[in-house]
Amino acid sequence: MQTKAPLGRHFASDNYAGICPEAFAAMTQANRGHEVSYGEDTWTAKAADLIREVFETECEVFFVFNGTSANSLSLASLCQSYHSILCHEIAHVEGSECGAPEFFANGTKVLLLPGADGKIDHKSIERAVNRRADIHFPKARALSLTQVTEVGTAYSLDELGALANAARHFNLRIQMDGARFANAVASLGVAPKQITWQAGVDVLCFGGSKNGIALGEAVVFFNRELAQEFDYRCKQGGQLASKMRFLSAPWVGMLQDGAWLRHAAHSNAMAKRLEAAIRPLPGIRISYPVQSNAVFAKIPDAVVGEMHRRGWRFYTRIGGWEESRLMCSWDTTPEDVDAFAADLRELSVPDQGVGAQAK
Repeated sequence: MQTKAPLGRHFASDNYAGICPEAFAAMTQANRGHEVSYGEDTWTAKAADLIREVFETECEVFFVFNGTSANSLSLASLCQSYHSILCHEIAHVEGSECGAPEFFANGTKVLLLPGADGKIDHKSIERAVNRRADIHFPKARALSLTQVTEVGTAYSLDELGALANAARHFNLRIQMDGARFANAVASLGVAPKQITWQAGVDVLCFGGSKNGIALGEAVVFFNRELAQEFDYRCKQGGQLASKMRFLSAPWVGMLQDGAWLRHAAHSNAMAKRLEAAIRPLPGIRISYPVQSNAVFAKIPDAVVGEMHRRGWRFYTRIGGWEESRLMCSWDTTPEDVDAFAADLRELSVPDQGVGAQAK
C-alpha cells in the first residue's frame, strides 16, 4: 500500500530538520532583555567555555554563520596565497563551496588526493608534496580532513594517526571540516579530544546546523597561534554577527547537558535502521559503510522517480555521486524510516519488476 512522507520529514538532508528543543530553548532565553553586541555577550563567553570543556583543552573559539565561511576562513588562516591545500577529491571544500577557500585565501590552490570511501590515503600525501618541489608550483601547506566524510564514513583513530604523521613530516597544518563532527564522535565512541588536537588537528570547523542548531558553526583553534587576527578575517568576511548571542546561545543549549551527542547518536541509529531495512531489497545496493547518519544506495532510476512521486525527497546524482543519498536527522523517527523502507520494498518486488511498479 502506498504511504506518504510522514509529517513532512524527508531524507534529502539533515539541513531540512528544524531546530532541536535544547537549542530553541536557549535562543528563547537569550531573547529576554538586552545583551552586549558583537560577541562581547555572556552567551558567547559561556558557549566558548563549554567548547573548551568538551575538548578538555584551552582553545580559541569563533562563531560564524555557516560551514563555507568556517572552512574558507580557517584555511585562509593557515596559508599564504602561494601555498596549496591538500584535500580528498570529493571533499566539500573542493566540490561544494564555489571556490570560497581559494577566494578567501587570495588564490591558494586546492590539490586533490585519492582514497577509498571518501577518506584520504595517507600515502598520497607524500606523492602530492613531492610531485613538484620547485618554486614554480604552489607549496603544500595545509591538509584538510572531512570528519565525517562526504559519503558518511568516519576516519578511525589509526587512520587519523597515519595522516597526522604524514602531515607533520611535511610540515603541513591540519584543518578539519567537521560539519558532522558530532556524528563522528558518536560513531567512534571516543572523546572529542582524541580525534582533534590529540590527533594533530590545528583547527576544527565544529558543525552545529546539521545537528539541530538553526544556523552557525564554531571555528575552534587548538593551535592558538594560528588564531591571531582571525577576528579580523571574520569581520572582513561578513561573519561578525552584531547580535552574536543568537549564534552562540544555541551551543549552550546543545553542549551543557550533552544534547549534541544524543542527537548525533540518534541520527546515526536511524541511518543504521534504514540500512538494515533496505539492504536486502532486490535492486538496491549500499555503496559505502554506514558509519554516521548517511546511507548511500544505488537505487534503480524508475524506483527513484516513483519514490519522488510518492512524496519522498532525497538527492540522487549530486556532487558527482551515482548513488542516492539518504540522510537522517536529529528528529528522524523509526516510523519515518519504516514508512520509507515500506514504499521502497513495495517498488522493488522482483516478481512484478521495477518497470511495472514505476508506471
